[in-house]
Formats: sequence, structure tokens, C-alpha cells
Amino acid sequence: MPIHCLNQSWILETKNMGYALGINSQGVFTHAYWGKRLPKVEDYPTPPQAEKWASFNNAAHLTPEEFPTWQGMKFTEPSLMLNFSDGVRDCWLTFVSFDTQDLDFPTLCLHFKDEHYPLNVDLYYQIHEEEDLIERWATVTNSGLEPISLSRLFSACWNLPPGDQYHLSHLTGRWNDEMHLHREKLTQGLKVIESRRLTTSHHHNPWFAIDEGDATEEDGKVWFGVLAWSGNWKLTAEVTDFASTRVHIGWNDWDFAWTLKAGETLSTPRALGGFSEHGFGAASRALHDHVRNRLLPHGKIEHPVLYNSWEATTFDVNERSQSELAEIAAEIGVELFVVDDGWFHGRNDDSAGLGDWWPDEKKFPQGLSPLIHKVNDLDMQFGLWIEPEMVNPDSDLYRAHPDWVIHFPTRPRSESRNQLILNLAKKEVRAYLFEVLDKLLRENDIRFIKWDMNRNVSEAGWSDAPGDPREVWVRYVEGLYQLWGELRQKHPQVMWQSCSGGGGRADFGILRLVDQIWVSDNTEACARLSIQHGFSQLFPANTMEAWVTDAGKDLLSLEFRFHVSMCGVLGIGAHLAHWNKVERQEAAKHIAVYKIIRPIILFGDQYRLIPANQGGLTAVQYVSKDKSESVLFAFRAHLPDPVNLPKVFPRGLDANGLYELEGHPQVRSGAAWMEDGLPLTLGNFQSMLRIFKKIK
Repeated sequence: MPIHCLNQSWILETKNMGYALGINSQGVFTHAYWGKRLPKVEDYPTPPQAEKWASFNNAAHLTPEEFPTWQGMKFTEPSLMLNFSDGVRDCWLTFVSFDTQDLDFPTLCLHFKDEHYPLNVDLYYQIHEEEDLIERWATVTNSGLEPISLSRLFSACWNLPPGDQYHLSHLTGRWNDEMHLHREKLTQGLKVIESRRLTTSHHHNPWFAIDEGDATEEDGKVWFGVLAWSGNWKLTAEVTDFASTRVHIGWNDWDFAWTLKAGETLSTPRALGGFSEHGFGAASRALHDHVRNRLLPHGKIEHPVLYNSWEATTFDVNERSQSELAEIAAEIGVELFVVDDGWFHGRNDDSAGLGDWWPDEKKFPQGLSPLIHKVNDLDMQFGLWIEPEMVNPDSDLYRAHPDWVIHFPTRPRSESRNQLILNLAKKEVRAYLFEVLDKLLRENDIRFIKWDMNRNVSEAGWSDAPGDPREVWVRYVEGLYQLWGELRQKHPQVMWQSCSGGGGRADFGILRLVDQIWVSDNTEACARLSIQHGFSQLFPANTMEAWVTDAGKDLLSLEFRFHVSMCGVLGIGAHLAHWNKVERQEAAKHIAVYKIIRPIILFGDQYRLIPANQGGLTAVQYVSKDKSESVLFAFRAHLPDPVNLPKVFPRGLDANGLYELEGHPQVRSGAAWMEDGLPLTLGNFQSMLRIFKKIK
């Protein structure tokens, strides 16, 4: 059993990690340990307690709490802030009881209540033993008659071992330039990373990794975590002046309020946390396994090689143009043909049509069926682009329901890309979208949907909200999950993709609904190397769609561009009609190779051998779970000559097994390949693909 109880102390254990918490002698719910699993349950420390430091810092302020509230003389970040109906704004939680539950996985639930008010708080700890992860969330219940107003409710507070030497790794970026890995030393004070955009955002991601300043890809202690949420979120990394470090993660409390009426309950998003003593690589692989094993709707399926026609035709979509592209796509080995923006009613540019989700009568006078039949006859599946959360003012939907958008009644409605955001918190909006999209999927054999969202929020008003209008930040995302979940349940044959102008909605929350993510609108292969490196910190390769396009074609070979995109779910977005016969033949060769190695890339363990954010040389490796096969990619961008390239050292092979390497005459042990390495002979803007096969 991974949950042990020792007199109001609890030890949580995974395969390699231990986590200890409990009620100390002062009645405070404290954190005691997070790190390597210890040999015996008795080895874990007991719940700590502190002594006050003069009159300015009392014992409670100095105690590492698991779920601190705003209470008494505590001045560190709280997990919960609220306002009772009589104006009292602090919360004094006392422990009531605990139980263990089997909610698919072993789960510890700790029950608390306020000393005076009818407020109950339940804290959940779910154990994922094999993946070395603990999943946490909180539930608050108003058991009284008067409403309680919440102004902050985080999912988890993660306490690090005592010390103030920690470094924080996180992701930064912007549209067309997402997922850049950033690492910085934490100093005394509060480091805040957040999104206020209604989506996860291109700019940051709700993931963190913390080390002691000396961790590498394969060595060193790393504490890490992620939030499964697709809307506004907040991460605070706090270092106190008493050498304690902690990380809060959860809903963003900026412009947040929630009215908890009599008898109502509110649950936070899930937060995952883990510990690795084998560097950042092992931390990433734990999250990769969790995504593949626990989250993705279709599990471990081989995602098809797709072609998307957007860059070829943009809005000039019709049956003829798409049929011509489909023929070329089938010729080179594409398995899924996707029609992007421009197919629906009144859509000739980005100024009209959003909201009217049926085939344009002029472009498709017989509907989509003839094109779909054509694509199917070419032995490909058919996919489509939609942007359901948006509406153009120039649309039938908006003219009928201008009140359905997010807006302040007395303010201008700021348009971005000529569109406004439908308020998915409103049930009538969800009902309309379900009806029109369900009809589209019922009447057409569509196997793939790219769900896009091409703007962030403004004028975040909800004039007829049933509660506080600021609940829109949460209720919108819950509405999105509900709508998307109902469509997915009704049409299980459809594979869904999350897109928000690229990587604006990439998170563990959306991966419960979709199988892959469009990482960035930037498809230039050299730029993608860094983007894909950052993405891999938490997401596995089978969630990362990557296109081969004509971006950078004057500098980057077709082989280089293919190799970069083969590091995930391979897609092609170039104008195929502009490729000559030789280019098409080469593309067909690369696609054929990809289909052979696809299971290793999508489902194997990933090793970042030479990080993409440390210069012009990068290498990444994928190893099958049984260690029988491995694929290694290496890329050289621009490095001024003369230069002596370093060897690349494979990882993850069976040290005692014998491996042959494609193009190499010598059979060597896994240990030899890993310890002696592999020479790199790459010119500027050249790439390499090598396959290891275990023969004994």
C-alpha cells in the first residue's frame, strides 16, 4: 500500500519517491519530506514545528504548511483566501479526519473545517506509483446558510527541503515563439508566473522544475510539477528570509471571485508533482508516461501522417483545389488529409463566417461528401479545422445573438482578427455549438478535428451571470471542457487537436480531451528545435504535431526539415503542388522511414542528448520501452568553421545488449555506445538520423 498512517502523520510512496505530511503537536498541518523513497516508513521525519522569531514572525509563520490559509500572524503566500458573510476574511482550519479511497488510484483524503464557520475543506493526494507522481487537489464546501466569497483557491502548495539555493526552470515565449526553456536562481521574495488571458497562453506554461543549481539532464535532484488547467493560472515560487522555499500553483486569483452558496462545493484543478534524482530527463519521462498512460483519450495509437492544406490555399478552399492536393498527398504517403480555415458558410477571408459551421454553399454546392469520398478513395482519412469559441460580427450567429459574446455592456467590444469570443459559460451557447458541430460530424465521415482559438480575452464581462461575474474565468473553461467532452463522447472515432494560434492552449487539462497539440505557428525548422526542446520538458512526442513546410527552404534542405518534424507527430503543410518530382520522391522516402520508426518516437523514452537551447548543435534520442530499438537525430544549425564537433553519447540502451547501428560496420554493446559515444560529422544546416537495433 503506498499510503501509510502513523498517528496523524501520513507517508505517501511511489516507486522511487517518498512524501511525508502530518499534524504537528501545535495542531498545524505541515509538510515533512519530499524526496527519494526511504527504506522504512519509520525513516521519514515527523511533522515539524517552529519557534517564533521575535514578535514579528511567530511559529505559525515559520512552519512549512501543506495548505496554508490566511490566518493570524502568517505573512507567506496562502492557498486559500475568502470572505465570510459577516466580513471576517481569514480562515482557521482544524483537522477532522482522514480516509483512503480508490479513485482509480490509491488516494488519501484529509478532512478539515473552520473553527467557527460552516466551511469544510478536503485535500486529496492521489498516488501514481509507477510514474512517480502525486496528484493533488482541494475541495471546499459551504455547509451553512450564508454565502462565502472566495478570492483565492490554489490546488497545491509544494514545499522544498530547507534551503534557499534553488533554481527554477520554466517556459517562456510569445506567439510564433513559444516554449523556450528558462532557468534562473530563486532569491528571497516572490516569483510569479501566470496567465490572465483565458487560455494557458503562449507566454508561459503551468509547469515548473526546481533543482539545487547543479542538476543536468541525467544527474541531480529535481522537484517538478504541473497544473492540469486550460484557463487563467498562477504559479508563485516563494523564498522566505528563513531559508524555506515553496511553490503554489492553481487558479489565478487576479480578477477572480467565486460565490459559494449554501450547500455548494467547489473543486480545484488537479496538480501533479514528482521528484527525480536523475536530472531533468527522468522528470520529463515521468510526465510523458503519465500523459500516455492516463490522459490521452485514444491512448497509445499511432497518429497518422497528416497533410494540412492551409499554406497551399489559405481561404481559397473548394472541392477542386483540395482534390488536387489530396492526390499529391496520397502519392507521397500521407494518411490524413485536413482542410483548414475557409470551408464554411461565408468564409472568404478572416472577417466573416465564424459561428456558421456548415459548408459554404458556393465552394461546396454538394456539401463536403464528394471531397471526403475522394480523400477516402485515396486511402486517407479526412480532417477539418474549426474555431467554435469565436464569432465574427459578420455572421448569421452574431446577428441573431450579439449578447452571446464576452463583453461589458457599456464598453466597446474589442475585436482581434475581426472576431469576438462566445461565452461558453452560458449553457445556450454550448447548446448551439453542440447542435451544429454534432450535425457536422454526424453527416460527414470526419476523423480529425483541429480546434483553434485565435485571440485572447478582452472586456471579460458577463452581465447576466447567475453569480459573481468574475466567475467567468473558471466557468468558461469548465464550459469548454463540458462541450468538448460531450462531442468527444458522442463521436469517439474523431481524433481532436488543441490549437490556439499555435501553442496557446497546451496543458495537461486539455489532454484529457485531445490526442495532440499544435505547438507553434512557427514551422521554420531551426526555430522549431528550441520550441520542441521546451515542449518536451513535459509533453511526450506523440502529442506534438510538427509540420514540414517551405519555411527556410532556401537555407534548409528538405531532409533537415523532415528530420525536425519526425521528432513528433509528422505532418506536412507545404504547397505540394509547388514541389517538383524529385522533392515529392524524397518526401515519400522520408515518410516511409518515419512510418517504420514511428512507434519508437511516439511511445519510447526520450533523451535530450544535446539541448537545443545551448548553441547550434542539438541531438535527441528515442528508445523503445523494451530497449530493442532506438532512433537518434542530430542537427547542426550555423556554427562558424573551423569547429570540432563533440561526440554524441546515446542513453537508455541495454548496457549488456549488443546493438548494430545503421551505417556503422561494428556491432557494439549498449555500454560501449553510451560510454564511447558517436562522432558527429555534420556541416552547417545538416541533420542525421541513425537507428540502433538490438541483435542480442
